[in-house]
Amino acid sequence: MSTTAPAPARPVPAAPGTPGSTHETDVLDALEAESIHILREVVAEFERPAMLFSGGKDSVVMLHLATQAFWPGVVPFPVLHVDTGHNFAEVIAFRDATVERLGLRLEVASVQDYIDDGRLAERADGTRNPLQTTPLLDAIEDNGFDVLFGGGRRDEDKARAKERILSLRDEFGQWDPRNQRPELWNLYNGRHTPGAHVRAFPISNWTELDIWRYIERENIALPPLYYAHEREVFEHSGMWRATGEFSRPGDGVPTVRRRVRYRTVGDMSCTGAVLSEADTVAKVIAEVATTTITERGATRADDRISEAAMEDRKKDGYF
Repeated sequence: MSTTAPAPARPVPAAPGTPGSTHETDVLDALEAESIHILREVVAEFERPAMLFSGGKDSVVMLHLATQAFWPGVVPFPVLHVDTGHNFAEVIAFRDATVERLGLRLEVASVQDYIDDGRLAERADGTRNPLQTTPLLDAIEDNGFDVLFGGGRRDEDKARAKERILSLRDEFGQWDPRNQRPELWNLYNGRHTPGAHVRAFPISNWTELDIWRYIERENIALPPLYYAHEREVFEHSGMWRATGEFSRPGDGVPTVRRRVRYRTVGDMSCTGAVLSEADTVAKVIAEVATTTITERGATRADDRISEAAMEDRKKDGYF
């Protein structure tokens, strides 16, 4: 496996209001500086960090920030993917190629393994995203991870908006939104009791538009699903779902060829596409700038189970 270090990092500018900064500091520079600060602080404070990495755009940007934070060395922690077994093949291929290119250690927690040996059972609705919690918590315990970097952003969902940058999980991996520490002046308290762990969110303050502007500026590669392409799809619950092994139309539901792209690339059985002609980063940015619905709200069926679907899963230990 290659251990080639990433390209040289650009100098990280001071955040606005600090010595050496100017009012003209770009928003992306400020966000990048904050995220790199969080990454370095967490690695310095904790003993066994890891980063959740699925190959989706947010985790790709978060990993890119880690290469910037620790250049010229390699990223000093492993990456963890909770694989539902229903992921898009293009995303898994991208995940593996990225890990190989950066010389990272990849840990995979497989939902399929838990189903095969009876520890989990398939859901009636066919989606496996809610089944990720148990493999995730077991992987944390088995590897002794005391902190996990996650790519959650506050603009995605109201439950994620409640998270602090460092979010405590108890000894059962559960999250209590009422038990959140104040975070003043960019000071982060990672103390936790034995058996508990912490989730760290370096890009919490970014928006979807920030992510895409940064992808354009840094020329970051993504799985091709994020750009407009022609695909066989069918309409289901107001979303365009791709036909495939894990996503099939019901009886009498027609399939059609459409130009679509994905705003998020989760479990294939619950992730929808949007009709789009945005086949370049610039066109995606223009499209995102005018949308009024977050990517999860627009394309994730698992978030439509109830008004509090995400919060309920997070309380149980989900991302």
